[in-house]
Amino acid sequence: MHAHTAPSQHRRRRGAWPWLAGAFTAALIALVVWLLLRQARQVDWPGVWQALRALPPGTLALGALLAWASHLAYGCFDLFGRHVLRHGLGVARTMGVTLTAYPFALNLGSIIGGVSVRWRLYSRQGLQPGQIGQVIVLSIITNWLGYCVLACAVFWAWAPPLPQGWEIGPHQMRMLGAALAAIGAAYLALCAWRGGRPLAVRGHELPLPRARVALLQMLLSCTNWALMGGALWALAGGKAPYAAALAAVLLGAVAGLLSRIPAGLGVLEAVGTAVLSPWMPPSQALAVVLAYRALYYFAPLAVAGVALLAWEWRGKIQAKSASSA
Repeated sequence: MHAHTAPSQHRRRRGAWPWLAGAFTAALIALVVWLLLRQARQVDWPGVWQALRALPPGTLALGALLAWASHLAYGCFDLFGRHVLRHGLGVARTMGVTLTAYPFALNLGSIIGGVSVRWRLYSRQGLQPGQIGQVIVLSIITNWLGYCVLACAVFWAWAPPLPQGWEIGPHQMRMLGAALAAIGAAYLALCAWRGGRPLAVRGHELPLPRARVALLQMLLSCTNWALMGGALWALAGGKAPYAAALAAVLLGAVAGLLSRIPAGLGVLEAVGTAVLSPWMPPSQALAVVLAYRALYYFAPLAVAGVALLAWEWRGKIQAKSASSA
């Protein structure tokens, strides 16, 4: 009797866990939305609109140039998976898939946007599911390697102003930076130890590059995050220090990820406004962050949408040709 009861109780606990996790996520999102709405009521929206209209065309052009340069740097991330796996897909086509998927990941979330779009496009090119998963994992690792390095540098050298309610002092920020740096160093050490051999994790193989390629991953990722901070700094017209713009991007990325709100909508604006406000009026700081979102998130999404339609149209033509042949 007891032997039958224990598995049934275990199944009930397993069945209840997704509901509890979903309820916690919904409560967290509701809390974030409530905080954002409360803050939005205190914003001088006419002042924000006036500040947006006052941004010089040259400033917008420089911000757009740096934003697109960052997207181009991110477009090289999947090349590391190509190098390690030797899947045979060309450089241009691999970058095309990455550049198409990245704006969807930014605006719709990594699972709904980035993974699903990558999966569809790569599968159309003949890659196997295991290869696609490994390419995505290597791309994610590449992205956060540079984050760890730059966040460590920023948090150790300078304590950025934080939104109200964030009870994190300079000492805690430095400790967080040190922990992030340790993660990056551990990855480099792991790659040097394995010497290009994959790492087995619970029956799955995680491909690892050699230490020299891992160092290139870190440098390219640092370049990408530095360009993101540069785009925000350019839109601020140089009124705020570059470290503040970079800190706003770094903190906004993590806050948006933890909030689970697609594109960190509203979270990036709250963090960016708080970090930039010591150097400019809050309405102007919010206008700068909104311009950044338009140039870095929305404009590339429009281009990626057209590119995705082109990929789909080409795939249908190839499928018809194959069926007729």
